[in-house]
Amino acid sequence: MTIPIQQITLHHLSMGLKQPFTTSFGTVENKDFYIIEIDDGQGNRGFGESVAFTAPWYTEETFTTTGHMMRDFLIPILLNNSIKHPDEVSRLFTTIKRNNMAKSALEGAVWDLYAKRGGVSLAEALGGTKSKIEAGIAIGMQSSIAELLHKIALSQENGYKRVKLKIKPGKDIDVLKEVRHHYPDLPIMVDANSAYTLEDIARLKELDAFQLLMMEQPLAHDDIVDHAKLQAEIDTPICLDESIHSLEDAQKAIELGSCRVINIKPSRVGGLTVAKQIHDYCVEKGIAVWCGGMLEAGVGRAQNIALSSLEGFRFPGDNAGSDNYWKKDIILPKVVAQNGLITVPTDHGIGHTIDFKALAQFKVDEETFIQ
Repeated sequence: MTIPIQQITLHHLSMGLKQPFTTSFGTVENKDFYIIEIDDGQGNRGFGESVAFTAPWYTEETFTTTGHMMRDFLIPILLNNSIKHPDEVSRLFTTIKRNNMAKSALEGAVWDLYAKRGGVSLAEALGGTKSKIEAGIAIGMQSSIAELLHKIALSQENGYKRVKLKIKPGKDIDVLKEVRHHYPDLPIMVDANSAYTLEDIARLKELDAFQLLMMEQPLAHDDIVDHAKLQAEIDTPICLDESIHSLEDAQKAIELGSCRVINIKPSRVGGLTVAKQIHDYCVEKGIAVWCGGMLEAGVGRAQNIALSSLEGFRFPGDNAGSDNYWKKDIILPKVVAQNGLITVPTDHGIGHTIDFKALAQFKVDEETFIQ
C-alpha cells in the first residue's frame, strides 16, 4: 500500500539549552533546527527532526544547508514519487550526494507516518524488541574539575548507566585522573571529536590506565586507516563516529580493524534504514554498537530510542531525559529516564505527541509544500 504524502511542512524552531554544551570543536547554547511534518491527508502526521548545527563543526552540513537541500531537492523527490515503505526513501535519495542529515530529517518523518498508518510503534516497525533501554549521559567540557565532578554526581543520582566525557589535548589525562580518583568503578567513555593525530599515540596510550569503555573518534573525522594503526597500539577500544557515513564505511572500517565499536547516529548515516543496516552488519561481525546523540529535541530523541530497542545495541546511548538538555521540550510526554532506564514507547509512531503550544513558542518560521 502506498504511503500518501499530501503535504510537507518545515517548522523552523530556535530553542535554548539549559546550559552551554562544550566539545573540542565549539560551544552550543542555542539550537536552530527543523521539525518536519508530513501529512497523508487521512488524519495521520509523521514527524522528523533535523540535527545539523549552525556551523559545520561536526560534519560539512549546517542548519542552512539542510534547509536548502530539503527545500530544493529532497522534498520534490518525495512529492514526485510513489513510496510503499520507508526503506525506499534512502534509495530515492541516492541521486543526491551526501547531505545525510537533510535526508535523515525527512526519512524519519516518513518512518513515523508509516508506523502510525500501520498502527504500530516505531520501535516495532524497525524490528526492536527491548521494552526498556539503558540511558547514558554526555557531559561537555567544564570550566573546572569541581564543576565536572558535580555534573557526574548528578548523573549518578539520576541512575545513568554510563558517562561520556569530552576530551582534547590538555584536557584529558589530568581530568581523567581526578574523575577516576572519585569514581573508580564508574563506566566511562571519552569522546575526542577528532582532536588528536598519530603523533599523540604516546599520550593516548596513557588513557589505557583508566579502564575506559571506549575512546570515541580520537583521530581525523574522515579517517579509518590511521585509526587502525592506533587501535593496534592501544588496549582501549576505539569507537568510530564521524568516519562512518554509510554501510560501506562500516564494512571497510571493520575489515581494516579500525575500531571495536561503532556509534550509530541515524542523522549521520542518512536515516533509520541505513542505521538498521549498519546495526545488522555489526551484529553479524561481532562489533558492538550504540546510539549517539546530536543534542536532539524530543522528536529526534524519540527516534533514537526506537532505534536503540534493536537487540544489537549493547552500550547505553546518549539518550538522556529531555530535562538534561532543554528548558522545555516539544513533545508530550517528555523523555524521562528512571534509574538510568528509558521505557520504549508502545504507542503508534514515535510514541509521543507534539506539544503544539511549545512548537508555536519556539517557531521562527514555517514553509509548506503541497502535492
